[in-house]
Amino acid sequence: MTYLAGILATLALLTSAIMAGFFFSYSVSVMWGFDAAAPGSAIDGMQKINTVIQNAWFFPSFFGAPVFAVLAAIVFWAMGMRDVGVVFGLAGLCYLIGAFGITVAVNVPMNEALGRESIPLDAEAARALWMDYSTRWTWWNHIRTIASIASALLCGLALFLAGRASA
Repeated sequence: MTYLAGILATLALLTSAIMAGFFFSYSVSVMWGFDAAAPGSAIDGMQKINTVIQNAWFFPSFFGAPVFAVLAAIVFWAMGMRDVGVVFGLAGLCYLIGAFGITVAVNVPMNEALGRESIPLDAEAARALWMDYSTRWTWWNHIRTIASIASALLCGLALFLAGRASA
């Protein structure tokens, strides 16, 4: 394995694992915490998260996971390690469709719609708004979590295969 292949493989595994943990933490803590809070507070909290999430700490992993996996796939394929290249390619595709694609097609539009809402003064209206958002958003986030975990596992499998081929 070349240094370039090793670096790309490591970055693919690392970024997909970081994103799996990120999405997982929302599914099993952040959204549950918001659901347990007053609906107006949950709406306000999520609106604030959605304004700060686009930052230099988040973007490298979110955008890097599929890029590093696909680049690793290309490098390993070119090195003649086609099985490793295919597995990295599957990892990239899994993340691209199941995490990145769902984020762009579902979660971000939901976040933008919530961001345009004023927090209802009526407690029942705030509860209805939050529960509709939270239920749908969290369901899709579970899919992103599963896809990111699958991508990380595939990256790990590809590294295992690369190690066996190099031995």
